[in-house]
Amino acid sequence: LPSLSKSLYELLSVLPSQLQPHVESADDRSFLHAMFGERSLYSLVKIHEKLQSYEDCAPTPVLDSAGSLAQDLTEELQGRSASNEIRELVNLLSKPHIKVRENETSNLLCPISPTYTAPFPVDDKKPEEIISILSQSQGAITFKVVPGIKEEAQSKEPKMFVKALFDYNPAEDKAIPCKEAGLAFRKGDILQVMSQDDATWWQAKLEGDGNQRAGLIPSKHFQERRLASWRPMTVTTLQRTPSKRFSGLRRSFRLSRRDKKTNKSMYECKRSEQYDTADVPTYEEVTAYRRKHGDRHRLVVLVGPTGIGLNELKRKLLISDPQHFSVTIPHTSRSKRHQESDGVEYHFISKHLFEADIQNNKFIEHGEYKGNYYGTSLDSVRSVLSKNKVCLLDVQPHTLKHLRTAEFKPYVVFVKPPSIERLRETRKSAKVISGKDDKNSSNPFSVIHAPHSFDFSLASTCAHWRPLQLVAL
Repeated sequence: LPSLSKSLYELLSVLPSQLQPHVESADDRSFLHAMFGERSLYSLVKIHEKLQSYEDCAPTPVLDSAGSLAQDLTEELQGRSASNEIRELVNLLSKPHIKVRENETSNLLCPISPTYTAPFPVDDKKPEEIISILSQSQGAITFKVVPGIKEEAQSKEPKMFVKALFDYNPAEDKAIPCKEAGLAFRKGDILQVMSQDDATWWQAKLEGDGNQRAGLIPSKHFQERRLASWRPMTVTTLQRTPSKRFSGLRRSFRLSRRDKKTNKSMYECKRSEQYDTADVPTYEEVTAYRRKHGDRHRLVVLVGPTGIGLNELKRKLLISDPQHFSVTIPHTSRSKRHQESDGVEYHFISKHLFEADIQNNKFIEHGEYKGNYYGTSLDSVRSVLSKNKVCLLDVQPHTLKHLRTAEFKPYVVFVKPPSIERLRETRKSAKVISGKDDKNSSNPFSVIHAPHSFDFSLASTCAHWRPLQLVAL
């Protein structure tokens, strides 16, 4: 035993002899001798000493956050169905110093009418049950209304952002079930889609808008059907004239766009599944782009009417910074000429292999000229990007949908044409249009109907333009 406990035990053992002269009755002396000799008295004194040590310093909890954990658990239990076990546990946590009564010999009688203590959740109750509870209640009753919109932090579904490719005003939409619940937006706005549960109407809100109210917008499928039904059924065939002289980068591949017989096979939707009808502009799924160190550059796509000078623009960009910009090397099935080298002017492959690559969708664009295939492959774009350079590519507008992938992240630049008179002059100087063509040139140029596909527009007549935006990509 410790020294203090040993001294206390010795003091208790000598107390009967010290008190004997003051006690006259033999029974009293016997009682004192038995009481001070009991081990239980020693244990009680020892417990008393332990309790006195906590008067100045309370016992340390097992965890520093024990109090907050008990409060959090109480709030969590209050939101559950009120079973007897949960009520008892909530009562214990809210009053931790309560004395538990244990009575194994008698039964505790429960009250006849149920007692409801606040807060009492009613989310799992039927209206009849709630009415019965209210009829038995006395005093003031307070209802707590839980918001129907959950916090975004609690949502485990990934956020979906789309770019609107059309203007929408719910006040002018006759199909919307409630005009006041609609969300108006303009082309180019970024929308966060909150719900796609309904096949016809989505719930979305404007990104960056201070008003976080979600509204109804037409779903992609519903809007595509509506726009397709509004489109005219007439088809306009563009006239093209064969040329005698050609100029520009990738001469032979670009010839396939100007040959009359070739164009018919390339642009008729019935003959080529790659050149189907243009996508109806509705929504485009987007995500925030922040280029990190070491990431590949984005693909820069130049789009414009034929003869606008896209090759000249690419040439100027290459001269301005050959270490930053580069172009793809096209593929062809024709035989290599004496002065040509494989992988410099073209990648020369067999016609059988070219046709196999077409079937495997390895080409962005391809065409046929004088019995030989010419095309730009996806691997040629990947080869340029792997060298940490910006790949410059000019394609037809309907090809953009095949390039809009997470791999390429294309930045589309639309080169706007000058006036029709200026465009005729440039074509005459390049000897692309003959004098005979000028007489029947009512529709000599291609028309592009895809303004929603462009990230940046550039005027071809802007002589002082510098590729500052493209350098930063």
